[in-house]
Amino acid sequence: MATSDDSADQPPLGPRRIVVAGAGLAGLRTAGALREAGFRGEITVLGAEGLAPYDRPPLTKELLSRSEPVWLADELGGDLFQLADRVELATPARSITPVDQPEGRVRVDLADGAEIVADVVVVATGAHAVLPDGWEGATCVHTAADAAALRGRLVAGTRLVCIGAGWIGAEVSGVASAAGCRVTVLEAASAPLSAQLGRTVGALTVPWYEANGIDLHLDARVSTVHPDRVYLADGRHVDADVVLVAVGARPTTAWLDGAVALTSRGAVSVDRVGRADASPGGFAPGTVYAVGDCADRVTERDGYVPGGHWAGALHHPALVAADIMSGPLSASDPAPHTFSTQHGHHLSLFGQPTPTDQVVLRGDPGQPGSWTALYVEPPQVGSS
Repeated sequence: MATSDDSADQPPLGPRRIVVAGAGLAGLRTAGALREAGFRGEITVLGAEGLAPYDRPPLTKELLSRSEPVWLADELGGDLFQLADRVELATPARSITPVDQPEGRVRVDLADGAEIVADVVVVATGAHAVLPDGWEGATCVHTAADAAALRGRLVAGTRLVCIGAGWIGAEVSGVASAAGCRVTVLEAASAPLSAQLGRTVGALTVPWYEANGIDLHLDARVSTVHPDRVYLADGRHVDADVVLVAVGARPTTAWLDGAVALTSRGAVSVDRVGRADASPGGFAPGTVYAVGDCADRVTERDGYVPGGHWAGALHHPALVAADIMSGPLSASDPAPHTFSTQHGHHLSLFGQPTPTDQVVLRGDPGQPGSWTALYVEPPQVGSS
């Protein structure tokens, strides 16, 4: 356990108390990176689910083959209870307020009514699944509790209707079909994963659904959802035993209530190292950071990088820790990376495709074996 009596270890003007709001991958890695960077002060980590940090990708990729979460202490190493002085897994932060100006400290109000005054706060509260109003009869899968509830309902013969063919929809529909469920996927776009991969590459995954006995409907806009039936805008309906909504996630930042600047999708707007942008909240520079799914970064190399990349939550905390400790920013900052296992195939996406990219294929997606899609920026008008 780290000691909070750090007067002999920390610089007189350095931070002495840091609060990490969030106990997922980004929160765990932030605590670990701070210790690796030499921080000897007090770290408090605040969680919301009441569980030790676990890995989210297996919740869908291995939904029916794992009955327990993949604990990050086993998967990545690093025990949160050894890294932090105080861990509250079921007491999330409820607000942050600047105090003790001009020195710049932050008061963190907790869900149980307590408060902590810290030198630095790192927001790592992640994201939550989107469930549109009126669709309460359906289910989502984002937490370990969600996965456990869904796992118990997906048995052979179950009629599963999945709304959305993004990462989550593709993974769960494939797992359920392999287990003998009767699966229908309703996707509003003209191709699966079009928002993530672009229409051209997303369309290459369409044959995977048919090959696995999944009834895929594209350009299918849902109007009404009931626990046992989904109605489409064109008047059709699909009967169901289970309705899974997989239409995306939103950053869990409502608790910040205007304290820091948010992007259009509701994430904390941060620079390359994770410092929150200036806002009417009045926080001193370098006292509020954000990492992981709840942070949208701007970098010179990649431009605007929205949160949601597992690799970002893994690697970005090292940059945050280096900046907090005023150390050299030598930590790696790899390109955004997303991966998925679906319908017997593995997909890896590096970088960020744009709608104007030209797609160049290496290999034949219609044949057995691997293939690669390269996203190439079109030549600029007038360039030689």
